[in-house]
Amino acid sequence: MSDTRTAPAAPSPGEQQPPEQRPSRGGALAYAIAHQNAIVILVALVIALLIGAALIRAQGVNPWYAYETLVREALVYPGAFTRTLQKTTPLVLTGLAVVIPLRLGLFNIGGQGQFAMGAIAGAWVAYLAGGAGFLGAVLGMLAGIALGGLVGLLVGVLKAYRGVHEVISTIMLNYIVSGVTFWLVVGPLQAERSKTSGIPQTESIPAASRVGALSGVPIGFVIAAVLAALCWWMLSRTTLGFRFNTVGANKSAAGYAGIRINTMVVLSVVIGAGLAGLGGALEAEGTLHRFEPAIVGSLGFDGITIALLARANPLATIPAAFLVGVLRTGAAGLQFSTGIAPEIVDLLLALILLMVSIPVLGTWLFRSRADKVSVASTSWGS
Repeated sequence: MSDTRTAPAAPSPGEQQPPEQRPSRGGALAYAIAHQNAIVILVALVIALLIGAALIRAQGVNPWYAYETLVREALVYPGAFTRTLQKTTPLVLTGLAVVIPLRLGLFNIGGQGQFAMGAIAGAWVAYLAGGAGFLGAVLGMLAGIALGGLVGLLVGVLKAYRGVHEVISTIMLNYIVSGVTFWLVVGPLQAERSKTSGIPQTESIPAASRVGALSGVPIGFVIAAVLAALCWWMLSRTTLGFRFNTVGANKSAAGYAGIRINTMVVLSVVIGAGLAGLGGALEAEGTLHRFEPAIVGSLGFDGITIALLARANPLATIPAAFLVGVLRTGAAGLQFSTGIAPEIVDLLLALILLMVSIPVLGTWLFRSRADKVSVASTSWGS
């Protein structure tokens, strides 16, 4: 049954609160991200692109021509739009993997490991179930969700029941999963051709179990967009979303209301990690048609940029991921046409992340300082 209630409103930056009513630091930072002005985001993007233009000009290339080439490579040339949507698909899901826990003030930066685990699980299960046709692809997706969610379960349990900060545990698990997947792909899951080519990879997924496209639109992108809409609905229109938002706004109030905080913490990370795992499975089944370590790239970390651009709004992860997808797709042709290294796109994304983060951190620091002043004045008057 749906619950249309909204979470308790967070206070304005200058409003004083009793200590027991204040949100956690993570919750305050999540609030600052979610309530970032859209105009500020737009200005941050423009500033990042202007700085990027100056760096491109320093290499002796017309920045307008470089950006025009990047857009043509990503959107105009034959097949470019489909490739961009393929790039966008895992980015939507890794963005959601950050957004969902962020609503509780948790920072899931383990998208790399969760994505990789989902990718290798999806590739192997789809390969084994190749004779089942599209059902094999579905089983691969479910395997990706399950294995990605399992990584998230470890993070959530460590956070909820042992107090291990999620940033520490996700960083550690990124390295652990990277080692495990590499061992699998050079060991028990290694393809025969890989033993001669020297490129670690699994067997190719049969054509019948691959995730294709309809009229140039990847099926994986449709799945990701639908899930983004469902996540928005869940967070804004259901009892579970109300509980997530309440825990993020104020854990003490949530506890007094009878909400099982530890359960919500674990569940939010599992859902986010499962979505990242699905992104890995779709990338393996729809783009590469197998697993190899290079499939991960920076997709997990790009999810952080997308979550910030989207202001922790699940629906907004779609345009945010599309922007990053355009940059990633256009980067390949940029070097051929202009001589600029494709790493310029990594620099642009880093600049975007920096420019978007500055006002968020400013808001968070202002709120933290206001809280300290509130505590001091309350203590003095008691």
